[in-house]
Amino acid sequence: MPAVQLLLLACLVWNVGARTAQLRKANDRSGRCQYTFTVASPNESSCPEQGQAMSVIHDLQRDSSAQRADLESTKARLSSLESLLHRLTLGQAAGPQETQEGLQKEISILRRERDRLETQTRELETAYSNLLRDKSVLEEEKQQLRQENEDLARRLESSSQEVARLRRGLCPQTRDTAQDVPPGSREVSTWNLDTLAFQELKSELTEVPASRILKEGPSGHPRSEEGEDGCGELIWVGEPLTLRTAETITGKYGVWMRDPKPTHPYTRETTWRIDTVGTDVRQVFEYDLRSQFTQGYPSKVHVLPRPLESTGAVVYGGSLYFQRANSRTVVRYELNTELVKAEKEIPGAGFHGQFPYSWGGYTDIDLAVDEAGLWVIYSTEAAKGAIVLSRLNPENLELEHTWETNIRKQSVANAFLICGTLYTVSSYSSADATVNFAYDTGTGSSKTLTIPFKNRYKYSSMIDYNPLEKRLFAWDNFNMVTYDIKLSKM
Repeated sequence: MPAVQLLLLACLVWNVGARTAQLRKANDRSGRCQYTFTVASPNESSCPEQGQAMSVIHDLQRDSSAQRADLESTKARLSSLESLLHRLTLGQAAGPQETQEGLQKEISILRRERDRLETQTRELETAYSNLLRDKSVLEEEKQQLRQENEDLARRLESSSQEVARLRRGLCPQTRDTAQDVPPGSREVSTWNLDTLAFQELKSELTEVPASRILKEGPSGHPRSEEGEDGCGELIWVGEPLTLRTAETITGKYGVWMRDPKPTHPYTRETTWRIDTVGTDVRQVFEYDLRSQFTQGYPSKVHVLPRPLESTGAVVYGGSLYFQRANSRTVVRYELNTELVKAEKEIPGAGFHGQFPYSWGGYTDIDLAVDEAGLWVIYSTEAAKGAIVLSRLNPENLELEHTWETNIRKQSVANAFLICGTLYTVSSYSSADATVNFAYDTGTGSSKTLTIPFKNRYKYSSMIDYNPLEKRLFAWDNFNMVTYDIKLSKM
């Protein structure tokens, strides 16, 4: 039996040590059979000394202690698992009813949550259906408004054509005696007085006393003819004719113009418009035809490389001239090439609220055009707030000549030039204002005037003269208007 045990032990050692274990059998000195096993150390090439052997033994003891601790931990975990299994077994045996009640509660909660979600879904579907219905109604209203807008545009175009026909004398009309009725004052005989178009035209045909318009010539007869060059002294300003109204708050004030010296590809019909409410004004709307302007359909929108300031811009000879924002610099922007061709600082000119017109708007530097060319209206510290007037070279913006007037800039609402004479307007908000001063650059003298000027919408922020059309262009509280004028010989 011991031999069998030894053999089994030898097999075990053989499996563990692979080919490093050896078995020998021999008789000892007393003649008894003795089995001997030899196992090679896997880590040691030679047998250690006594001290080293003790160290190895200590290491084996520590390993044994660690294995024993692991065994105890495993036993503890096993006991915990057995206890848990026991509790689970007891729970399965004693509580199926309690488990079923808990499941039913969970199912009830889930059903309530499902019902709530379904209710919310129905409410959202109802709200979405209402939104779709409202959208459809709004689209119908939008279509109606578009049609009404088109109808209004057609009516406006028709009214403009009627005005043009009246001015050409094509409408049926009767005249008073020539010596008593000045040109432009007529009574229309076959016209429907109840129509809206007549009410618009009525202001164009209001009679004015001849003494206000006509001067006596050397022969003692009244005359109103202009000079041979088309120039003369301003003696009358007609009622405003409204051409267009701005759509948004940015059009509270602005500037609109036509080129009195058009160059290809532009014509005398081409119109430009700038809404000047804002801190970074760069957009310039261009309209090829007057009908596009009145209907609000621009053919092009320029974006200026530099922001402009105030309502003092003009178009002349194919270029837009404007004051660069927050500076005393005037810029020439060529519209066809969309390039800045010149920039020039106006020496000493006030800017950004130093010397504006009475209505404000940073109108310190105001550009103007007349028969003599391009002008700039401004003031300086040296002039103590009086209007300074300079004629500019339209190519390089050099100052060619400068005049200093005795008219305080902040005491007038606006100014424009006709035939080298500066005219100022007394008020921007009074319905019955006047053209109150004139300064003649030819003589260097000024005088007071009392020519009636109507601010129909009571906020005129821009007034300019167009020498090609012989009209004043103005921007009055969102509205773009024109005024007919009368000139007499100087």
